[in-house]
Amino acid sequence: MPVNDTITDPDRPDSEALPINELFHSIQGEGRLAGVASVFVRTSGCNLRCWFCDSYHTSWEPVHAQRSLDAIVSEIQSYSAADHVVLTGGEPLVHAESVTLLERLEELGYHTTVETNGTIHREAPIDLLSISPKLASSTPTPQKDPTGSGEWADRHEKRRVDPDTLAALVDTYEFQLKFVVTDAGDLPEIERIVDRVRSAARTTIADSDVLLMPEGTTREAIDERRNEVAQLALDNGYRYTPRLHVDLWNDAPGT
Repeated sequence: MPVNDTITDPDRPDSEALPINELFHSIQGEGRLAGVASVFVRTSGCNLRCWFCDSYHTSWEPVHAQRSLDAIVSEIQSYSAADHVVLTGGEPLVHAESVTLLERLEELGYHTTVETNGTIHREAPIDLLSISPKLASSTPTPQKDPTGSGEWADRHEKRRVDPDTLAALVDTYEFQLKFVVTDAGDLPEIERIVDRVRSAARTTIADSDVLLMPEGTTREAIDERRNEVAQLALDNGYRYTPRLHVDLWNDAPGT
């Protein structure tokens, strides 16, 4: 259900609602659950601005409808064949109401994955936290800023990695650390971030908990990087993760 307006649901107060950009049934394309049929709930709004963001209309130019939690849960339940829900964004944990939604989904027996950039910690019932720390290659420098304004570069750079928050998330949840890789030049920073989180966390972070994923929102872009990123994972004991939804549907919305 792609959303193309900012209509407010009149049936519930704002405290019982979330800004929803898309809600749809597809397969999980990334990470350890790749291939699993899931309902995706994409919230709008983010505290970062990756220049290559694959959900531009949740961050750079947020587009959404304010939907009640009742309406969200009802639509999730309409996909009766799926028992996995992926809460994504944007950054879903910027919204306190995401916790309430996750609590309701737990009560209904759903398995939940939350896709997060790892800068916000909230206590919620989450079965898998898919943490994607943002590398320096994500920063919207004046040359890469899609809006041309350059106003987000410093803000993004200061916020994009918080080792203490990452450690707290790793210590709280079943997790995967998923890095979007542009090229081999990203590897030293990935290693530094993993080492810093290992030093701060109580939980053991195995190399197999670290996933490398090629940057790109189209088949062509993924094709250019797939082999190099897979080789980096192979050479360093990390896991490679595909982007199955891109392979199957390219950059179509609602996939």
